[in-house]
Amino acid sequence: MKADQSTPHSSSLKSRLHRSDIVVAPGVYDALSASLAQQAGFDTVYLSGASLAYTKLGRPDIGLMSLSEVNDTLGHIRERNDVSIVVDCDTGFGNALNVMRSVRLLERSGANAIQLEDQTYPKRCGHLKGKSLVSASEMAGKVKAAVDARDSDQTLIIGRTDAIATDGIDIALERAHAYYEAGADMVFVEGIRSAEQITQVMKAFQGKVPIMANMVEGGDTPLQDAQSLQQQGFSMVIFPGALVRAFTFMASRFFETLKRDGTTDNFRDQMLNFTELNDYLGTQSMLELGQQYEDSREQTQ
Repeated sequence: MKADQSTPHSSSLKSRLHRSDIVVAPGVYDALSASLAQQAGFDTVYLSGASLAYTKLGRPDIGLMSLSEVNDTLGHIRERNDVSIVVDCDTGFGNALNVMRSVRLLERSGANAIQLEDQTYPKRCGHLKGKSLVSASEMAGKVKAAVDARDSDQTLIIGRTDAIATDGIDIALERAHAYYEAGADMVFVEGIRSAEQITQVMKAFQGKVPIMANMVEGGDTPLQDAQSLQQQGFSMVIFPGALVRAFTFMASRFFETLKRDGTTDNFRDQMLNFTELNDYLGTQSMLELGQQYEDSREQTQ
């Protein structure tokens, strides 16, 4: 296994969203997971607030993350990887002024798209019960503030509504339309529960603005593959917490094996060894690069 440092895409995320092929963005939570996604051939990743809460805090997605924690992680991912990064900005971490600051910071750190949702703060995962929403006008104002704050129109603003869970599909569509009118570059109707609701979303927005889908294993929305979602009209699909669920399953088995056997040897066929991991990370090339500067210093003395 070798990390691929080449640029996997030759066009902006904005232009790719207006093509026929759906953009598939796996959820990531640090520089290593993003580099693994890039090495697998993905040109776009989704910095998931839920996955950050799971991995950085060991806690559920209930609004515990801060802007600085998200921004720091984004910076590490951008330093390591040349992929398009969609950033989950939760509620924008406050009112419209907070949203403006959030957008400016995240854009400077390398975000290609920034997602904002209409929940109250503290928010919770879109597939948990008990959510509450700010008014549609307040959220529309936050979307407008995000659009005004960005430095480049290539930095996309995604308007998400969680209204299906609280008020039903009709209100969700009204809210999504308000966010579109406020300038959102993509709409995200969270928690779609049926093929009929997908049809309603497409009737309202297809051909006007890119539409985002969210696949959560065990969540409210029935799982579908990317090809099926593309055929229905979605422009992007995210799999925000899938990697953490896979990792947690694998790690639990790893610790069970180590506790039982007192050795990692019985798990060796399911893990990289020391050399393989360093090969992936590019350790030798980095050491050689550092050596060049040490040799240069010696030559000047």
